[in-house]
Amino acid sequence: MTPGAWKGAHSLRKDDEVLKHVLAPGTLPRVYRFGRPYAGALAGFLFLVMLDAAAGVVNPLIYRTLVNRGILKGDTQLIVRLALLAGLVAVIDSALTFCQRQMATQIGLKIVLDLRTKVFMHIQRMSLAFFTRARTGALVSRLNGDVSGVRDAFTDLLSTALGNLVTVTLVLAVMFSLSWQLTLASLILVPLFLLPARYVGRRLHALTRESYDRSAEMNNLMVERFNVAGALVSKIFGRPEEEQAAFERQAGRVRDISLTVSTYSRLLFIGLGLVASVAVVYGWGGVQAAKHALDVGTVIALISYLIRLYGPLTALSNLQVDVMTTLVSFERVFEVLDLSPMVTEKPDARPVPPGPVRLEFDRVNFRYPRADEVSLASLESVAVLSRHPERQVLHDLSFVAEPGQMIALVGPSGAGKTTLAQLTARLYDVQSGAVRFNGLDLRDATLESVRRTVGMVMQDSHLFHDSIRANLLYAQPAATEAELAAALEDAQIAATVAALPQGLDTVIGDRGHRLSGGEKQRVAIARLLLKAPAFVILDEATAHLDSESERAIQAAFAVALRGRTSLVIAHRLSTVQRADLILVLEKGRIVERGRHEALIAANGLYAQLYRTQFAPDASISPRR
Repeated sequence: MTPGAWKGAHSLRKDDEVLKHVLAPGTLPRVYRFGRPYAGALAGFLFLVMLDAAAGVVNPLIYRTLVNRGILKGDTQLIVRLALLAGLVAVIDSALTFCQRQMATQIGLKIVLDLRTKVFMHIQRMSLAFFTRARTGALVSRLNGDVSGVRDAFTDLLSTALGNLVTVTLVLAVMFSLSWQLTLASLILVPLFLLPARYVGRRLHALTRESYDRSAEMNNLMVERFNVAGALVSKIFGRPEEEQAAFERQAGRVRDISLTVSTYSRLLFIGLGLVASVAVVYGWGGVQAAKHALDVGTVIALISYLIRLYGPLTALSNLQVDVMTTLVSFERVFEVLDLSPMVTEKPDARPVPPGPVRLEFDRVNFRYPRADEVSLASLESVAVLSRHPERQVLHDLSFVAEPGQMIALVGPSGAGKTTLAQLTARLYDVQSGAVRFNGLDLRDATLESVRRTVGMVMQDSHLFHDSIRANLLYAQPAATEAELAAALEDAQIAATVAALPQGLDTVIGDRGHRLSGGEKQRVAIARLLLKAPAFVILDEATAHLDSESERAIQAAFAVALRGRTSLVIAHRLSTVQRADLILVLEKGRIVERGRHEALIAANGLYAQLYRTQFAPDASISPRR
């Protein structure tokens, strides 16, 4: 099968449903603007494509002369010269093909790198709300599949369309010059080839779509079973033989579909192409040659040209589908780039003033953003995003944390404690009121200075699948060995790390699963200490730990919080008794504030929560 035929077969697998898609306004001008920096390279590439297509038309003419003037007339010298010329043309054609593919690879990789980097950087700038809604797999698909589709538009699609157009034009021109009667007769049979090709194409598309679905199911099974949490559940509750059989069924169906698609493609293009050429050129052309109305070399050349013609014609017949498919890829990438981050930096933003931090919440009201404000329906696998406003989470909150103070946040689940902490780190912006560091509204501060000022340890601190050293250096890339050692010592984890097989260079697995919960938290605290922020947030950092781990972490916290302003969220009220100020939240409002002893004496919600934890059997006085 010729390269053009293979391209035609690939084109038939694409979904003609894409033609019903309505592109977003302005997509085509944006595609043009995106491709403009690559115009010079693309022009050179397309020139090579045209030369390569033209070179492919030369050899049948050489064969014609070889037969007519060399073989039939016994001119051995001409035969040798034409054979050498055919070899030279083949070498030139191969060189052009090599250069063309090299340029396509270079241009494609440049486009992929530029666009993938741009999309990655844009996604990194999105607010936390975006990541709470978007499916990770959908984001990865935009970075891989759709970006590759954009690359195809500038390399594969352009080269295929132009190359096929040049090939068809030159082949038809030469065929008409050789025998316009045979050429017309051959073209009459083209619909007999293209119509079955379109029919089989629909079948190929259905099989290809099923293959994608089956592959997705197979990949999903692997992802769920191969991560640490999934493997644990599988080991405890799973049935290995049944899961193996299920996987084998999915993989077997993918194999069967691939074999069927390959068979259809080969039979269609080889079978119909050869039948048409035999029926017309071999039949009528052979009769004409026998009657000396047409020379044998011309018949051979026409057969060669006819075989070259079907693949490009099929690909050109599907050009509209190919163009729309790549434009949809552009559109899917552009819609991610057009999604504006909710937390942005003003042009005149100022850095947070250095030194100890004074935190002020001034009449803060907050609701989480609606789905349509932060996400895309296609990233959530839904038809339409909700436009219903989220309920208000915080109501008219005001308090001040003076430099060096520890502020504890207490209250039932859903009271707004974590939301308050996230506003402090400027993971979200308030709807009204203000959050200030040293008198500067965080919305007027540079994002880099806020990140530098705030450090956080969460209930389930995330560690990367890398070494302990790499996880620590993520907070402070320039940290020395002495600083790493001091951070581990202050975090009460130095001895544990020293006992590991490779010490600091031990890889700790997915999400740090090779470490216990307490060890993970202490590594996270060491990471915080290396960053050395002026403001620290501890969000349920001791929840679900055993007493021994909690004692070690409390000792690490004593170092981490020393001289720093801090917000501490904890359900275990024993961790907040030493706070300078305790804020009791309920339904997004501060209902009590004060120190531990005063709040116990007030006999309100805090006292109730405290007695529930430490004296569950004692009588609890009613709240005032």
